[in-house]
Amino acid sequence: MKRILFIALVMVVAVVGARAQKFAILSDIHVTPGNANEAQLVKAVDEINASDADVCLMTGDLTNEGSDEQLRNVKSILDKITKPFYIIPGNHESTWSQSACKTFNDLWGQDRFVFEMGDLLVIGMNCGPFMKMGDGHIKQEDLIWLDKTLAERVKPGTKVLSINHYPILDDLDNYQDYVDILKKYPVITHQCGHYHRWRLYETQGINGVMVRALDMGKGDYGYTILDVNLANEWIHVYNKRIGAAPEIQFAYKTNTKFFDRKPVEVIDMVDSKFKVEKVFADNATIFTRLGLDDKNIYLGNSLGYCKAIDKNTAEVKWEYKTGAMLFARPAVDKKYVVLPTADRRLVWLDKKTGKEVWVHDADGPYVADGVIAGGILYQGGYKTFQAWDVNKHRLVWSNNDLNNYCQAAPVVDGNDVIFGAWDTNLRVLNRKDGKLKWSWNNGNSANLLSPGNVVPAVNSDKVMIVAPDRVSTALDRNTGKQIWREKNENKVRESLGMSEDGKVAYAKTMDGELVAMSLEGDKYELLWKVDMGMGYEHAPCIVIEKDGYIYAGSRHGLLAVINAATHKVEVSYHMGSSEVNGFDVDAQGNIYCSLIEGTIYKISVKV
Repeated sequence: MKRILFIALVMVVAVVGARAQKFAILSDIHVTPGNANEAQLVKAVDEINASDADVCLMTGDLTNEGSDEQLRNVKSILDKITKPFYIIPGNHESTWSQSACKTFNDLWGQDRFVFEMGDLLVIGMNCGPFMKMGDGHIKQEDLIWLDKTLAERVKPGTKVLSINHYPILDDLDNYQDYVDILKKYPVITHQCGHYHRWRLYETQGINGVMVRALDMGKGDYGYTILDVNLANEWIHVYNKRIGAAPEIQFAYKTNTKFFDRKPVEVIDMVDSKFKVEKVFADNATIFTRLGLDDKNIYLGNSLGYCKAIDKNTAEVKWEYKTGAMLFARPAVDKKYVVLPTADRRLVWLDKKTGKEVWVHDADGPYVADGVIAGGILYQGGYKTFQAWDVNKHRLVWSNNDLNNYCQAAPVVDGNDVIFGAWDTNLRVLNRKDGKLKWSWNNGNSANLLSPGNVVPAVNSDKVMIVAPDRVSTALDRNTGKQIWREKNENKVRESLGMSEDGKVAYAKTMDGELVAMSLEGDKYELLWKVDMGMGYEHAPCIVIEKDGYIYAGSRHGLLAVINAATHKVEVSYHMGSSEVNGFDVDAQGNIYCSLIEGTIYKISVKV
């Protein structure tokens, strides 16, 4: 994660009391092989090496899609930095990642850092979002590490410089937890990137700066110089255009006196017929939906553990450790839990004990939810989609014509397996042999506009999707021919569901509304729309209908339950501050969901 030139660091420590500590900050460089930013980064590295900067920091967004090729390419350039160098990823490494965030850690060691320069302690960490659209989020284990590290290393006279890719504002969903820790220590400023623009802001007494991107447009390439003078209690931020002299951008006093936030009144509404209860809180972040059976809840977390949680006691019955963060829901069958892992494996676990039974290696990383139907696991991977006989641990068929990874669960219905991938295509495969029946794309060449993380709405004659292009599309199920395409009326994204009778599709809009669209007929028809009170919204949480009620979840932990007959919101409940991963229903009709912050909720309707 960091390359420290020992002699240079000794020199840094020797002079910290004599002058300001000087940082060269690279952020949002977005380098892909051969693009203009690559050549400009080479120039920036040469300038930094020739400068009097003490340390170079990289605050995220090294690449555009976080592919292994892009990461290795940019590392070959950053390796030429001769200053002590510290790096964290940004959302473009963690939201879209060929390796499910693993390659960054393989190349740089880890996704957080801490070091000292005399009386200044510099600490930074990753903040996602992780493998799907969402707000920034600091993992629970990283918050624990932050507090523990600062408690151990902050001594009398120490000051703290905080680094992240995101500002400590509300687009970092658990920013308040972050701020509450930082305010316990003498933090003089927080530096971040992400927005490709300059901004000096304040959060509860902590001054923060959004620094420039490598490319600010119109030929303006450069980086940031940060001077921290603890003796004079001043911080200076400079705009350093490549080939030009530094220009002062901000100057402000160091400040370690913070103030408490004003309490925010949260009003929850739960109709008396519903019960919403927290049933489990993990010690790590949960990115997966939940596997369920009569006795247990199965999850995967950011520390790489798959866990079986007793429904009645909330005790951990067993856990199984993998080598990377888990993003795919454990697939539950009668005898086995099949775990898709980000360390490139499908692992068969004994459902009672959690013991490893059998492993398939090398086709991952797996970040998609698999579906078991008729004893067959239908599982998307990286550039592959597979069908596995669960009991025999045998590959039935594999379709390897994909050009990127799968993420959302497929729909397995009749003789069809229907799914999207991050290669711009929606596909329908023959369930028996995996051969392609038809494929469709929205005409965009950009992978990031693919239907890669949406569960299609499927009935007897139609397949419907929504995608990051903000368009809802209905296709003929047999031929893939486009029936209708609604363009931007409702600003839908990746959150979709269907009524139990298959006649209505439900989609969440980016304005926090729920829209109901007819799946009957050959023309687009908006049936109704209701504001769920979520505000700006982009969480790719599925929408489900169960027994006449529609369930939706937000990027900030809000649960909304809508009466399908009256179209009224009957539950609006803040389960937490982070994204709702999705909903799953057990055999008793109870609905469970997980939140990224590591909690599990049960929603039941009283009889």
